[in-house]
Amino acid sequence: MKQIDDEILSYIQRLSMLELSEEEARQARLDLQQMIAYLDKLNELDTTDVEPMSHVFLLGNVFRDDVVTNQDGRTDTLANAPKQREGGFYVPRTIDGEGTQ
Repeated sequence: MKQIDDEILSYIQRLSMLELSEEEARQARLDLQQMIAYLDKLNELDTTDVEPMSHVFLLGNVFRDDVVTNQDGRTDTLANAPKQREGGFYVPRTIDGEGTQ
């Protein structure tokens, strides 16, 4: 298993533009070594009959044509209005010109 030494960790810090404290660097080294150990474990699997793939899911066009199936419903909505004016609801004024009720 590849060990993460100070040189590799320093290189990773420069690439990622991170400044790690001693404790953070120690934890990062342990985390990276655990990841590598897991990848080594995966490499033990027999994948001779497995086809290589770039994605887990089948890729295809998931979009549909944009088709208008109904109108905005304004006529039906306004049919329920007690009063209408200029294609909208008409409601009584609730605030007078001075901004008070």
